[in-house]
Amino acid sequence: MRLLPSACQMKTITMLLVCTPVMAQPALLKIDPAQTKVEFMVGSTLHTVHGTFALKRSTLRFDPATGKVEGEVAIDAASGESGNESRDKKMHQEILESAKFPEIVFRPDRVEGKLAGQGASQVKLHGTFAIHGAEHEITVPVEVQAANGKYQATAHFEVPFVQWGMKNPSTFILRVDKIIAVTVHTQL
Repeated sequence: MRLLPSACQMKTITMLLVCTPVMAQPALLKIDPAQTKVEFMVGSTLHTVHGTFALKRSTLRFDPATGKVEGEVAIDAASGESGNESRDKKMHQEILESAKFPEIVFRPDRVEGKLAGQGASQVKLHGTFAIHGAEHEITVPVEVQAANGKYQATAHFEVPFVQWGMKNPSTFILRVDKIIAVTVHTQL
């Protein structure tokens, strides 16, 4: 069930990249883990599970003239938590296999759309999302609010974890959705 958090990390990267287009020159960007929140949500027959993941590191190079992005945003797979110790243990051991696959990484390659210097903007961040030993192409919509040279970005995306080869945690009685919703919030 914790698979989504990885997706969240990817959103964080997307948010940061969206804020960068205002710059005229290529820029090196670092996303501050303290200013970033990666949340996930997955439904089940009993209730909706909410949780978080921690950003491990992020360094990106963005060229606003071309929209090209290089670098990566890495999430600590073992940091995922939902507030239930036994559920989290199962998530890490059986679904994410976080000891074997310790990071969830988003490697963006381009930003689509324009970022406004003031007010609201919507862009899309395209790249590769690596989770559980496999890479998946993904495009993430990002909402950005710019004011006085500061940016707040929010990205929402889905991770079809079962389709992407991870174990379905459903049982005879408990049915878990096969898609995890991820939201990433960051401030630059």
